Order: sequence, then structure tokens, then C-alpha cells
Amino acid sequence: MYWTLELASYLSDAPWPATKDELIDYSIRTGAPLEVVENLQSMEEEGGEVYESIEEIWPDYPTEEDYLWNEDEY
Repeated sequence: MYWTLELASYLSDAPWPATKDELIDYSIRTGAPLEVVENLQSMEEEGGEVYESIEEIWPDYPTEEDYLWNEDEY
């Protein structure tokens, strides 16, 4: 399983919180690349676990805190 920013962006508008099956269904319905569906299918799931955000699936997903600019300057 591998994630890139491009692949993870297909899940940014997913209906969070969601289960693994709901995310797979969402990915298929929205026309996400096959790699997204394969990544979701390869995740280990423990009895209907509910994911609250993309960060629970891909911990390295960049957040606004990762960017090094000062919004007050713009």
C-alpha cells in the first residue's frame, strides 16, 4: 500500500467518519483511480472500524501546520 498526495486527494471530500467499505464504495462512485481502491482494500480492518479522517488512513497526510508560511503576511 502506498499513498501520494494525488491519491489521497480523492478522499479529501469523503463522507467522514466512514468505514473501510464506505470509503471503497465512495472511491468507486467518484471515479477515483484503481490505486485508491486497491490501497483501501489492502488496509487491515478490525471489525468495522470507523475512520474519522484521512490522517487515520495515511498519517503523513500534510496538514496546514506542515506549510511554513505566515498567513498574516498575505
